[in-house]
Amino acid sequence: MTSWAVVLGALLTCNAHALTADEALGMAVGESDARIEALAKAVAQGDEKTAAFLQALTDDAVKVAAGKVLVVKDGKGQDPVSGQAVEVPPDAEDVMLNNRLRGEIDTALAALKLFSSDASLRQQAAMALLKEPDASRAPVLEKALAVEKDAKVLALLKQALAAAQLSHADAALRLSAAKTLADSTQPEVLQLLNQQLSAETDVAVQSALKLAIAKVQDSLRWGDRLGQLFTGASLGSILLLVALGLAITYGLMGVINMAHGELMMIGAYATYVVQVAFRHYLPGAFDFYLLAALPVAFITSALVGALMERSILKHLYGRPLETLLATWGISLVLMQAVRSLFGAQNVGVENPSWMSGSVQLMSNLQLPWNRVLIIGFAAAVLLGMSLLIAKTRLGLFVRGVTQNRPMASCMGINTARIDTYAFALGSGIAGLAGCALSQIGNVGPDLGQSYIVDSFMVVVLGGVGQLAGTVYAALGLGLVNKLLEGWTGAVLAKIAVLVFIIVFIQKRPQGIFAMKGRSAEA
Repeated sequence: MTSWAVVLGALLTCNAHALTADEALGMAVGESDARIEALAKAVAQGDEKTAAFLQALTDDAVKVAAGKVLVVKDGKGQDPVSGQAVEVPPDAEDVMLNNRLRGEIDTALAALKLFSSDASLRQQAAMALLKEPDASRAPVLEKALAVEKDAKVLALLKQALAAAQLSHADAALRLSAAKTLADSTQPEVLQLLNQQLSAETDVAVQSALKLAIAKVQDSLRWGDRLGQLFTGASLGSILLLVALGLAITYGLMGVINMAHGELMMIGAYATYVVQVAFRHYLPGAFDFYLLAALPVAFITSALVGALMERSILKHLYGRPLETLLATWGISLVLMQAVRSLFGAQNVGVENPSWMSGSVQLMSNLQLPWNRVLIIGFAAAVLLGMSLLIAKTRLGLFVRGVTQNRPMASCMGINTARIDTYAFALGSGIAGLAGCALSQIGNVGPDLGQSYIVDSFMVVVLGGVGQLAGTVYAALGLGLVNKLLEGWTGAVLAKIAVLVFIIVFIQKRPQGIFAMKGRSAEA
């Protein structure tokens, strides 16, 4: 009789009683066979204390001292039977689990959850058994099927049982299992079907497996497509954030700012500093550090950008080559300054709890919250920029200087001051981009180098100084790049996008949207 048969027999013939100290000790120490037997007997109770103790075993939170078992969490001991707090002796030893025992405990936990009064727990257990099928689990699945009333859980249990029977010696059972699994929408089931097809010898079962594979692939196809679209939109939103500030400075002053990526890096490091400050001084409010980091990142990068413009760039207007070389030199200085202050190694920026995890839309489509919120943040920054440019006095002056600088100067606009404001604004937006990027990756001195070329491509493709063009170009490049990656790979996708941009600019030098104004060339 297998260990799972023992567990099943205990489940079917159980008379519920509380977990005892002897049962807890039997599961924690001894030979593997004896511990598995003790586990099977303990599972017969099906009470919450047994489940909690098994979970503690899985989490390596159980110790043994003087023939007694205790659960230790955060340095505090607890009796698994009574639930009372106990002292942790200095000679307490960790309970060791081999792979066999861990598998038996996981299976026992799933079995306990299958008979839980909570439908959501039963659904989780059925899903776990579906993703890790085992022929020895078929009896307990049949028992759970006999008493299950919830339609969703019932469907998962049928598929889990079919997965367990897919490699059965009886061809009729394999055939029935293949037909049942054809209705599944789980990627793991597709892998299971393919594995069985490679080993299947029965012609009828082979045919059923092929049909099931085709049907499951069809059900998963939309999830894959939507996943690619989301990934492309996520990349596009990042490119938009990075290129938005560059579109303003490049469009207004014609400055090829090679230090734009380093301004973004400064915003990311400002976020890191705020995180460290919150962890040290306000640990209870750590989840709100990102809200404080946004204005800090914007102001820090904006001040650095204004200092760059006032001290160096204002003397180089009209000389694009000198401006390019000067900003490239500034980028090297900024990178070395960051290395001196924070070190050459990457620093980690943690997500707040409300940005952690993901939302499950389909079985093969999970949307990480940090990327979902970054897409929303990019949209908010774009809306704010559009309103600032279209509705404010500063925006009016910026548009006037962009379209016709001499005429704007004749109308009394201080174009030098507008240049500083606009450059600081573009630099601040780069800081916001760095703050956003810190939530999806490590922060290091070379962070900006990864995005500077792509951001310039976005600006040139969209049309110099055109926010609408920047939006179309960023989202378009993000989507096209991710769609091509699925066919050609990352490297060839990058090359294809670059070739497309070169051809497009040859045919339409002004970009997607041409600049409007008296000075715009036809």
